[in-house]
Amino acid sequence: MHAGAAEGYCRLVSATRFVVQLHDATTLHFDLRIQAGEVLRSWAVPKGPSLDPAVRRLAVPVEDHELPAGEFEGIHEGQLRGSGAVIIWDEGPAEVTRDDPGHLAVTLQGSKLAGGFALTRTGERRWILVKTKDGTARPGSDIVAERPASVRTGRTWEEVAAGRAGAVRPRGSSRPADHDWDRS
Repeated sequence: MHAGAAEGYCRLVSATRFVVQLHDATTLHFDLRIQAGEVLRSWAVPKGPSLDPAVRRLAVPVEDHELPAGEFEGIHEGQLRGSGAVIIWDEGPAEVTRDDPGHLAVTLQGSKLAGGFALTRTGERRWILVKTKDGTARPGSDIVAERPASVRTGRTWEEVAAGRAGAVRPRGSSRPADHDWDRS
């Protein structure tokens, strides 16, 4: 759990990046992770993020993760944080624009998610994630259905679960790497 979770608040001094992982654990869900110093502050988003400002998504805060967790794509087997296939659904730079108790606003610059997003606390372990109304908003769209594959390998979570290989793209690159990353 992130520092200050009991009070529902932990200041993100300066976010530098974000990652959204799609994880087939007990239930299929998205993990939104925003770097806060040397950890990734994290929320489970069951239905995934939306680019439609009218759509509100439940976001449940979960424990902080170490930075290497945001690099993982593959199959977790017997891990403390859940088993199952994981893909890096989106990633990129992040900038915190507002950080108050119960409200966090960020600007994301990912391949799929861009522009402003807000997280608002609505209960003890319940937040709502919403896309802000800006030039990157896409009312009526469903980015989760439109672009289900990993930004790193082009694989879906089903392909990862089935063991299909994919070309790994280094973070920030549009080309596959010539080698797999060391994910240990």
